Amino acid sequence: MEKQLQIGILGFGTVGSGVLRILKHHEPKLNQMTGVSLKVKKVLVRDILKNRGTIADGIELTLDADEIVNDPEIDIIVEVMGSIDQAKKYIEKALIAGKHVVTANKDLMALHGNELVALAKENRCDLYYEASVAGGIPILRTIVDSLASDEIQKVFGIVNGTTNFILSKMTNEGKSYDQALKEAQELGFAESDPTNDVDGIDAARKMVILTRLAFGMNVEVDQIETKGIRDLQQEDIEIADKLGYKIKLIGSAIQIKNKVSVDVGPILVPINHPLASVQNENNAIFVVGAAVGETMYYGPGAGELPTANSVVSDVITVAKNIRLGTSGNVFSSYQHETKLARDTEVNNKYYIAIEMQDKTGQFLALTKLFSQFDIGFDQIIQQPLSSDMAKVVIVTHKINKAQQKEMVSALKEVNEMNLLVCFKVMEGK
Repeated sequence: MEKQLQIGILGFGTVGSGVLRILKHHEPKLNQMTGVSLKVKKVLVRDILKNRGTIADGIELTLDADEIVNDPEIDIIVEVMGSIDQAKKYIEKALIAGKHVVTANKDLMALHGNELVALAKENRCDLYYEASVAGGIPILRTIVDSLASDEIQKVFGIVNGTTNFILSKMTNEGKSYDQALKEAQELGFAESDPTNDVDGIDAARKMVILTRLAFGMNVEVDQIETKGIRDLQQEDIEIADKLGYKIKLIGSAIQIKNKVSVDVGPILVPINHPLASVQNENNAIFVVGAAVGETMYYGPGAGELPTANSVVSDVITVAKNIRLGTSGNVFSSYQHETKLARDTEVNNKYYIAIEMQDKTGQFLALTKLFSQFDIGFDQIIQQPLSSDMAKVVIVTHKINKAQQKEMVSALKEVNEMNLLVCFKVMEGK
């Protein structure tokens, strides 16, 4: 007789209902693929009386997570509730109780992933989290499985759909940041408090996970230089376009001499680069390997069914491991001593926008300031702002991060010059 595996789901929001929908609608296929029967027994909800239609038929709803975590008949816990502290507590209880865990919780895995991985190993339980990065794109499994034999050199791309939606609206429709954010909120792409998205925090947490799996290095969120898009002006998007670039919020992790440099921020992407054409809420991630070269993974970074699909893929893996007696796996056991690249080892071109008085000698003073730090100009644009003020945009030659920081610090000390933004510029393909 076919073995039955019982599943408990923590959370019945967008992703939770999507997981249940896929498990029910694709049941014959999933049973055939895993060799077992997958059944959802209990789901944690906030409101038992809410009408959920036929999707909840035959499933026990509960307000108490412990009823799921402590149920001896439940084999797999799916955590899609979205908090950090509560979710961590329930996952710890589940692992200690010998239950396998699948989570979509990027914040939890970025901040506490190492200790949860250790706890899973200790209790010989599976812990998978494909859906925590890039929604429906199977990027983590690709890095860990498909590219396991390669030496990954760089992982970079658009890993936050909210900011990409906002930047798409600003670029394609000429909307201001505030107008684009309002539309994103109305369509449900942005929260009422968009801080995590627009300040780059969400992207930085995803880069923690990608860096851990790609390079075996445990970089903390506060070690990632993170900039958001709040300061971005429509003018910058227009100037970037004239220079042949689109502005995107990019997360980047690069290996430099057995060290890693990780950052998140707006970057000028060459107009002919595939990332420049990624629109709205979609994500796109490049992985560069020594053997395979440059590969790109594109798709929906969020949403009910794309994210739920990644969750169920993990459930399938757990079910196969249980059937084969190979449980006790995490995504990757690859570890490497964590070393951060020094600022002098990280090189980029930069886009710098400065507001300054439009008078004789000012540009000479600016040139002298840049030459102080051995920084040359690749492109320069000057636009009048008023009768006595001008906006000067400079694209530098390639410099290291130490030079860039010294220059930015010096600019802030000059009374007649106001630094507006300083963004990285991606090299052309």
